[in-house]
Amino acid sequence: MAVYTEVPDNEMAAFVAGYGIGDLLSAKGIAEGVSNSNFLLHTTQGFYILTLYEERVCADDLPFFIGLMEHLAQRGLICPQPLRTGDGAAVGRLAGRPAAIVTFLDGLSVRRPTVAHCGEVGRGLALLHEAGRDFGMQRANVLSVPGWRPLAEQAGAEADTVLPGLSKRIFAEIEAHERNWPQGLPSGIIHADLFPNNVFFIKDQLSGLIDFYFACTDAFAYDLAICLNSWCFEADASFNLTKGQALLAGYESVRPLEAAEVAALPALCRGSALRFLLTRLVDWLNVPEGAFVKPLDPLEYDRKLAFHQRVSDAREYGLRR
Repeated sequence: MAVYTEVPDNEMAAFVAGYGIGDLLSAKGIAEGVSNSNFLLHTTQGFYILTLYEERVCADDLPFFIGLMEHLAQRGLICPQPLRTGDGAAVGRLAGRPAAIVTFLDGLSVRRPTVAHCGEVGRGLALLHEAGRDFGMQRANVLSVPGWRPLAEQAGAEADTVLPGLSKRIFAEIEAHERNWPQGLPSGIIHADLFPNNVFFIKDQLSGLIDFYFACTDAFAYDLAICLNSWCFEADASFNLTKGQALLAGYESVRPLEAAEVAALPALCRGSALRFLLTRLVDWLNVPEGAFVKPLDPLEYDRKLAFHQRVSDAREYGLRR
């Protein structure tokens, strides 16, 4: 989440009025994240989240995202529910952007996940995968292998201003994945961005999953790899094996991995590290002037990528097999 687009107070109040959720008392920008503009709304009926969809989100994808959140909630997953106006619309326009309001979830995200948190998020991810199996829509993962080379080309030689030699290493890594990316794995709806800031807890219990705007159709194990990257590394870039064990065990308590997924996990972890290195790098080099957003460090994922390049067996992530 972030704020790229400021909204005049009168326009904000008029937009909120269309949803029948009371009078707007306050709207506070949310700084975390990198994709859309988000505001915490306080009305006379409670708290809500307003999202303005920025350029990275294609307006044609919004029915998929809105429908997915409604579908998952109907199957018991705790996630935001899109609100609809009196005429049934879930998406309107505000400040020149497509915009929607969703329900507010109780809980807090954690900055330093514990082993217990990792176990909970592994189980929650598997529940998401199972709940999405009968969702009737699909969306390609535009940030998978075919999308990585255009991102690297967008960064170009400027990547070396972040770290000398980074551009050459990125292109070499892309070529390796273009030749050897795992195929034919069990697939379905994945979150594709289940970082700690997108998961809420009450004490050690998972209380909700948010921010489904990268959700797509792809390999379940790739989603698991994203979580291993985002939940199981320490600040010094060392992989915490105990956290990895907990996350994987939590996942397999709901959906056991198939043999092909186990074999592919090192490549998927390596590829997901590259994906976030690339998107963070492009964002780092292209922060809009005046945007209320803090770009995330791309080199965090360069260090994680270096770890995965040395891994050849999923047991090194804590898989107990």
